[in-house]
Order: sequence, then C-alpha cells, then structure tokens
Amino acid sequence: MLLVGNPNVGKSVIFNRLTGMNVMVSNYPGTTVGFTQGDININQQKINLIDVPGTYSLLPSCRAEEIAIQMLADMDDHDLIINVIDANQLKRNLRLTMEILKTSKPVIVVLNMWDEVERKGLAIDLKKLQDLLGVPVLTTSGLSGKGINQLVKQITLHLNQSAAGKNNWRDAGKLSDDPDEIINVVQTTNTYRQSSFTEKLHLATMKPLTGIPLAIIILSLSIIGMMATCTAVLVLLIVPFFQNFYLPVLIEPLSVWLGGTGFIHGVLIGGFVDGQLHFFKSMGLLTMGVAIPLIVLSFLVGFYLILGLLEDSGYLPRVAVLTDSLFSKFGLHGYAFVPTFLGLGCNIIGAYGVRILETRRQRFIAMTLMVIVVPCAAQLGMLAALFFSTDIIMGDYQFYASGITGLAHYFWLVLLVLIIIYIVGGLIMNKFVQKKQYEDELLFEIPPYRMPHLHAVFKKLWARIKAFITGAIPLLMLGILIVNILYFWGVLEFIGNIAAPVIVGLFGLPKEAVLAVMVGFIRKDLAIGTLLPLLTGGLISGEQLVIISVILVIYFPCYVTFIVMLKELGWRDMLLSVGIMLLTVLVVGTILRVLLIGF
Repeated sequence: MLLVGNPNVGKSVIFNRLTGMNVMVSNYPGTTVGFTQGDININQQKINLIDVPGTYSLLPSCRAEEIAIQMLADMDDHDLIINVIDANQLKRNLRLTMEILKTSKPVIVVLNMWDEVERKGLAIDLKKLQDLLGVPVLTTSGLSGKGINQLVKQITLHLNQSAAGKNNWRDAGKLSDDPDEIINVVQTTNTYRQSSFTEKLHLATMKPLTGIPLAIIILSLSIIGMMATCTAVLVLLIVPFFQNFYLPVLIEPLSVWLGGTGFIHGVLIGGFVDGQLHFFKSMGLLTMGVAIPLIVLSFLVGFYLILGLLEDSGYLPRVAVLTDSLFSKFGLHGYAFVPTFLGLGCNIIGAYGVRILETRRQRFIAMTLMVIVVPCAAQLGMLAALFFSTDIIMGDYQFYASGITGLAHYFWLVLLVLIIIYIVGGLIMNKFVQKKQYEDELLFEIPPYRMPHLHAVFKKLWARIKAFITGAIPLLMLGILIVNILYFWGVLEFIGNIAAPVIVGLFGLPKEAVLAVMVGFIRKDLAIGTLLPLLTGGLISGEQLVIISVILVIYFPCYVTFIVMLKELGWRDMLLSVGIMLLTVLVVGTILRVLLIGF
C-alpha cells in the first residue's frame, strides 16, 4: 500500500498512526531520496505501507516527485493507494487526486486535518464528494487519531474484496476535470476567520523586517535546545558509561592483556594520555572509535528532535521563504539554511542536514559549501582563543595565550575571507554544476501553524535515529579503523611530508605548520590548537596565522564528516567535492600569501 499526497498534508502522522514503531527509513535504489515504510497487522497478516515522498502532480518537478511517480508505476494492480488530502486546501489537493484516479488503481481518499475544517466552519458534503470521485472518502485527524479506525476498516474491506477476487472497489463516479466544479458542489460555506494571534504570527514570521530577527532568535534557541539535549545525553548517559564501566571493566583489562603497546594495541585501543587511557583521546577503534559514533548520536538526538518540532509546527517553511532569495543565487533554495546553520554547531550534523534538500545537485552544492567554508563551534572557539588572546576551555583542552596581543582584527579577516569564499564558490558552482530543467521550479508549501504532537515527533525521531544506527555507524567504525591503521603506519606523516613543499613554498608557512594540517584530518579544533606553540614561539606571524587558519577550515573535513559525505553523496560526488576542496585550498592559500605576505 502507498500513502500518497501533497507535501505537508499530514501523511507522516497518519503513517505513524497506522504502523506503530516498527518503521524503517530507506533510500530509493540508486538515489539519495528517502522514504519510510512499515507494517500494518490486518487479518493476522502484515501489510507493507510506504510513505511516498510528497508530490503535487504526476508530472515531476523535482527528484523526489520522480521517485513518488515511479513508486506508483511499480505498484501491483491489487495494491492500494491511500490518497491523503489536506481538507483545508481541498481545491489544490484534488488536482493530484484526479490524476491518481485516471491511473485506474484502487484508491481511498482521506480528508485529513478534519478537526481544523470543523473549527473553521467549512461545510464539505462527503457523500457528494464520494459520488463525484467514485471511491471511498473518509475523514481523519492525524494528530488526535480520530478516524484512523474507520480507515483501517476500509483497508480491511479492500483486502477482503481483493482476496475474494472482487474488483468493484470503484463506482463509475461523475468525475470532473475541473476542481472548481467539484468545490462548488461539495463545499458550501466558509465562515471561518483566522484568529488574530495566528494571523499576526504568520505575517510577522514572513516579512523580512520582523521575520529575520525572529528567525535568528528561534534558530538560536533551537541550537541551544539541541546542545542542551546533547549535553544531557553526554553527561547522564555516555560519559558515565565510559568512565564507570566501559574503560575500567572492558578496555583497561584488554590493554593489559595486549601488553600496552604494539600494532594491535595501537589500532584497537590507541595510546596512553598522561599515563591513562582516554575514550576520546586514545584514538583506538574500541576507544575513540566507539565514542565518536555515540557522541554524534547524542547530537543527532537533539538535532532531529528540534527539527521535528520545527517541521510539525509549520515554522520551517517560513524560514525557507525568508532565505530563498539569498540561496537561490547559489543554485539552492531556502531550506539550504538548515545544513549551513547546523554546520556552525557541528559539520557532521550539518552534513546530515542536506537530506532536507530535494535534488542531488542541491545536496552536492550545499554539502560542498558547508564542509569547505562553515567552521564548527569547536573551530570557532579555538580561533577566538588564538586571535583574541583569551583563555578558552573546550572539553578537556585549555589554551592560554595572554602574552600575545594585537591579533584580534585578524579574526574578523578570517571570517570575511570565509564569507567571500562561500559567496564566490556558490556562484561558481551554480553556474557550472549541471542541473535539470525542473530544478528551477520550486513551490513552497506554507502550512498553518499547528501545535506539534509529541507522539508523532518522537516516532519520527526514532525512525531517523534507527536509520543512523543501522546505516551510518558501521561506516563510521570502518573509517575510524582505516584512519587508525594509516596513522600507526605513518602514512599520514608521509602525506604530510609530500604536502610540505606546497605548504611552505606556495603558502609561505613554516614547515612546522604541516603538523597542524595532518592533525586537522582527525580533528580540526585540535589542529588549530597546535598553532599556539608556533605563535608563542615566534615561528608564525599574524598574517601567516590568517593563512593557516583559513586553510584549516576549508581543506578536508574531519574524517567523520568525510564518511558522512560518502554516505550522503556517493563516491562520484564525494570525490568531486574533494577535488573542489583541494582546488579551493590551492587558490585561496596562494591568493592570501600574495596579498598578506607577498611573493
């Protein structure tokens, strides 16, 4: 069975009501377009239900709509389409319904959000609408669950008729090609006047003068909420697990058994830090290799929770409209603000955020710009410590540079350079990255504000987290294993020696800066921290500090982000993105050397 409808009609809520917690998020074969599927237990048998990507028409205008139409084409003749309609937008939704009915496939039409119809005073004659369409028409309220039982009964009736070989699921009907004619017959009154508060809130969040400040406040609070959730998971669950059980009970005895040194110990457990093993600094597969996925998972819990609340409240499309004119210059649309903004907190989370974009081209441009230009919070903190000569504590790391002064203005120069790179890079990629004709045709759906239903939000959260656990963590572990082996064998150091002529000769940096570039592949914030001894030792000037800081931000992302890029973009686009990174490093590093230092 397929759940089909326009975007933002409540399909996902109805899907969650029907399937319960046993759901799976997948990508359509050969694409990065995601869809959700789960099972319904009817007549002691499991029926597969697929939540098809939202589409406005059977004539595609984006990649997600192409997949939706392909799913409809691939369904068997006895399969059932559940066409979910926003009953408040009956005219617009009926256009897709009429296209579906012309396919001659079994259909049940569900008028969702019926509670809002009743509250608004709309009068829709269900009997007339059913007669006109010739298929069953039901009403539901996905958030409250009203009408779901009747929908299950109608599905059961269809299955029983199919099992008995009866195909009289559709009457002849009196279907018109004009939605206006149907609306004139079935919808008779509209006495609703939107509440002044909701109307004022809608206008305030849509107008740039008030919408942009409100967006900054709301998104800042969202980041605070995400970080608070992450911190709670770390402090209450992950850190106690590692400190009180995992390290002392499992890893330390294993370290003793392995002799505390050697290749196997280095790869599996890593090295000692101040004579002790550390779950994040020891850089072993069973230490940092376990800690990083769990820490990323804690960020994702907060990210997906906040994202679900913003989605279900109806606010996210409004921010997309506010930022659409800006991002359109880069071949993107307003939803690109999500990975960009999240990347300021953590590039790994920002990389996952590109899933909100519809097309491969948009995801490629947004991902490439984000990983090249957007520094994560840890990098910004380290940069601030260096340039502003202040104390900063990032986790376990403390850096002190109070004896260095006069570098604060260079910090703003670094940020200015990054902004210029983002703008120029976006304009160039928009011009040269191939696009399909329909990618310029984007419709924004602006749903009314609604109170998010926590049950639906948490079910969506679980589905997304489950997909990460089963799909991404194995790749993360494999990547960490490979990096550890390369580090232990000295391959990374060898690559650093090869890169030294470029870093010294082309960028005008001291040879000691090569170490920072190599460390940056593991953790960029630590790489920036390695610049402090060069600064205090007088080995690097303020101008050189600007060059190496920009290079550390724009060259290869930390390897966990690198692995997420591979998963989200695929080999071809990931390698192309890496090529753009390297070219950007060479060009920007050379230009900065000429402008700041000279030949």
